[in-house]
Amino acid sequence: WQGDKVLSAEARSLMEPLAAGYFLREKRSDGQPIDPVARFHLGNGAILERLNPAGNLSARGLDEALGLMVNYRYDLNKVEENHEAYVNDGVVTASKPISDLAK
Repeated sequence: WQGDKVLSAEARSLMEPLAAGYFLREKRSDGQPIDPVARFHLGNGAILERLNPAGNLSARGLDEALGLMVNYRYDLNKVEENHEAYVNDGVVTASKPISDLAK
């Protein structure tokens, strides 16, 4: 689908809100995010910054995540606050565009 501009735009418009919702809301039975990379970065105080729908078009990237990759950002002024919110309350801090997509 990545090679077809029309199909790619349609797929992206469907994939991005679903992916944002997955990263912000879907949890394991222990309340932690399902994605192990998300658990690592969020536990270290990062925020979910951006979705990259065609970020990993390798065979493995397509198989595991349909090519989707995520960027995390470490704002050194908020790392501790984000970490505490995540550890104590399960809060996944995300950029406004990601939060808006998940609505």
